[in-house]
Amino acid sequence: MSLISAENLVVRFGGTEALSGVSLAIEPGEIVTILGPNGSGKSTLLRALLGIVKPSAGRVTRAPGLRIGYVPQKLAVDRAMPMTARRFLSLPVAVGDAGAEAALARVGLEGLGGRQMSALSGGQFQRLMLARALLTRPQILILDEPTQGLDQPGEAGFYRLIEEVRRDTGAAVLMVSHDLHVVMAASDRVICLNHHICCEGAPRVVSSAPEYRALFGLGTQGALALYQHVHDHSHDHDGHDGHDHDHHHHGHDHHHA
Repeated sequence: MSLISAENLVVRFGGTEALSGVSLAIEPGEIVTILGPNGSGKSTLLRALLGIVKPSAGRVTRAPGLRIGYVPQKLAVDRAMPMTARRFLSLPVAVGDAGAEAALARVGLEGLGGRQMSALSGGQFQRLMLARALLTRPQILILDEPTQGLDQPGEAGFYRLIEEVRRDTGAAVLMVSHDLHVVMAASDRVICLNHHICCEGAPRVVSSAPEYRALFGLGTQGALALYQHVHDHSHDHDGHDGHDHDHHHHGHDHHHA
């Protein structure tokens, strides 16, 4: 049985259709990336799958007793709150010291439990949110634009961590991204969303699909770069890395002023 699925999902806000006829299913252990421009319904789809938004039509099915680890957008959490990383892990469900330490170590934040959240870098804070999501031993991790605002090494490192978590825990991963140029190569499937599913498939297939290129207004230059592993980008294998890096940096500057 699928962990979570949507059949002909329609979500309307007022007269506007945020989602129209979306069908998908996430299987145990797979990594699925949903790509779409801002305003394409990505967050609405996640919230519908989580049961936070009620569909106007169609239905969402979750496996009985499904354990979900949800990592919201960083922007949704006030990092200025005077609170240590350790205390943050105990919201809303208290966790013992051993469990907290293990979760911090799992995401590369060993020994940082006493640090104030406001003193964490963007990448460390993102890892802290992941650590909190992992405390429920999730069967699926749902991540809403987890690398937004991170620089390229931070993004590569976070993707690498997600791959390791999937390998070590067997959790499926459903990740949303507006970063149209770089996708984690470990994705089993990429789904391109613009209120409906435009195209889907393995990352390499989607990157050459005309629907993908049309959706994101890409000319011949705009190929999808794939993160294999964090070290792939430290040396220029094929002469294209510099070009992709440029592309990539510009993507982050204007989304959230």
